[in-house]
Amino acid sequence: MAAPPKGRVAVEDVHVTYEDQQRINNFATNMRRMTELKNELEAKKKSLQNLQDASDDLMMLDDDALMVPYQIGEVFISHTQEETQELLEAAKEALEQEARSIELRVSDIQQVLGDLKVHLYAKFGDNINLEADES
Repeated sequence: MAAPPKGRVAVEDVHVTYEDQQRINNFATNMRRMTELKNELEAKKKSLQNLQDASDDLMMLDDDALMVPYQIGEVFISHTQEETQELLEAAKEALEQEARSIELRVSDIQQVLGDLKVHLYAKFGDNINLEADES
C-alpha cells in the first residue's frame, strides 16, 4: 500500500476519539444555532425597516388632530400622531437592542466555531468538511 502524500493523513490512519466526536457534535450544534440566529436577525431587521417606513409615513401626515391606529398585540388602538410616533420610536429602539444582542451571540458562536475548526482540521485535515453548504 502506498503512503499518503506528504502533509495528508490517510483515511485509515485517522482514529475518531470520544473528544473528537464531542467537538464534531458541538460544531454541528453551534452551526445550527448560528443559522437560526441569523434568520432571526434578518426578521428583526425586516421588522425594523417596516417600523422605519411607518415612522416616515407618519411624519408626512398633515393633520395633527388625526387619530392613528397602532397595533398592540392583536388589537389596534388609536393614538394621536405624536403618541404613535413615540410608540414607533420605542419599538424601534427595542428591536435595535434585540438585533445587537443577536449579533453579539452570533459573533460568540463564530469564535467557538473557529476554535473547533482549528482543532478538527488539525486532526482530520481534508477528511472532514466543516464548511456550510450555501445551496
